[in-house]
Amino acid sequence: MELLSVAEMTCADALAVKDGGDSFALMQRAGQAVAAAAQVLAPSGDIVVVAGRGNNGGDGFIAAADLAARGRNVAVALLCNPETLTGDAARAAKEWHGPLLPFVPRSLGKPALVIDALFGAGLDREVKDEPRAMIEAINASGALVLAVDLPSGVNGNSGEAMGVAVQATRTVTFFRKKPGHLLLPGRLHCGKVSVADIGIPPRVLDVIHPKTFENDPAWWRGHFPVPGIAGHKYGRGHAVVMSGGMAETGAARLAARAALRAGAGLVTVASPRDALAVNAAALTSVMVREIGTAVDFASYLEDARLNACVIGPGAGIGLRTRDMVLTALSGPRAVVLDADALTSFADMPQTLFDAIAAQPGAQAVLTPHEGEFARLFASLANKDHLLSKLERARLAARESNAVVLIKGADTVVAAPDGRASIAENAPPWLATAGAGDALSGMIGGMLAQRVSAFEAASIAVWMHGEAARMFGPGLIAEDLADVLPNVFRDLYRRFDVNL
Repeated sequence: MELLSVAEMTCADALAVKDGGDSFALMQRAGQAVAAAAQVLAPSGDIVVVAGRGNNGGDGFIAAADLAARGRNVAVALLCNPETLTGDAARAAKEWHGPLLPFVPRSLGKPALVIDALFGAGLDREVKDEPRAMIEAINASGALVLAVDLPSGVNGNSGEAMGVAVQATRTVTFFRKKPGHLLLPGRLHCGKVSVADIGIPPRVLDVIHPKTFENDPAWWRGHFPVPGIAGHKYGRGHAVVMSGGMAETGAARLAARAALRAGAGLVTVASPRDALAVNAAALTSVMVREIGTAVDFASYLEDARLNACVIGPGAGIGLRTRDMVLTALSGPRAVVLDADALTSFADMPQTLFDAIAAQPGAQAVLTPHEGEFARLFASLANKDHLLSKLERARLAARESNAVVLIKGADTVVAAPDGRASIAENAPPWLATAGAGDALSGMIGGMLAQRVSAFEAASIAVWMHGEAARMFGPGLIAEDLADVLPNVFRDLYRRFDVNL
């Protein structure tokens, strides 16, 4: 579940050695894990290991020796003179007695498998010269490719391709995944990722205290709301979704139905008068109430049972939406701000951030896509080429005092305290109009059930992706809420919940 940065993984290795481990034994286990994966991926045919000068290359030498001992025809193409290797990598190279090829593209030949052990996860510079030519040759070879730790050229922290990157068929990493395995475009280069146990004791995580997690049910299981047999609808919270004018009501209804399906006990659409009839005619289990002004909204929110608000989907951009947002933030309730609510503060973001900071309980979730993020967090967007999506989400959460969710195929959720989750379960057909409105409603439904903001957003993101995966191609936003019962059933089985 934990994702380790490059520095944290280095620390894990060091702690394992300090705890009585042997660094070369760790390398041996890593190389043996690579060899085992190679044998499964390519049971026959020639194998070429492309090795670099660091420990990643050392892993490659160990894998080569193991595969040769199994009777495979293996050769190693090494980036540098073997005499210049140091430490464990030098020791691993001395144990290799097979062919050592020149580090040129033609050395690849026509193998069944290339093992990419060129660069590790810590690469932070653009790939140039001979390594670039070799990576391009690997990608053009037509061979299966097994990457060691991370495809060479991908930055382990950001997922960025540093000029060029290996396109792997499979990747074997060690102890824990890195953010670069999940963030785009890195994830697209990895193929299927497996994590090998190389003997690093899990207790090292108690020292590292990682704050980045793969967004998976195993991580948030303890926060997942399960209704009690003796419960009632008011115990599961009451979410309010703000609607815009008559021509902009669909988004609010998508959010409202998703909030109800996500488990909120009651959901009301707060609607201006001109849209009241449209909303009422299209909704059944979701209630509708006329709310024309911020004064009306403030009066309505005096009912303490209204514990979650969703504002933004189809709300309209401008003063009315800003006033509604500030009104919602003035009391002790959870608030989801999406779409028009975010854009309405594009010219005055600090006003929004100050209101969130002053909110009793401070349970606010902002859900921008990249365009909305750029408008609301202009200073961070201007550094887009310097900061990863994970870094931008963390900085935005700290700046805004809110949980920030940056949507996409690799949705990142970040909390002001530095915790973050990265999702990888969104299928391509989830990119459809209205899907974000349904997501904001699902977050609102989780918040209504009194799930804390960071966990509520992360759970909703995963369920959103899982609902889309279950439905399959042809998905439209209206389908998401209707598939949620199936998602719940699967989660209850996974969590062994007996209702």
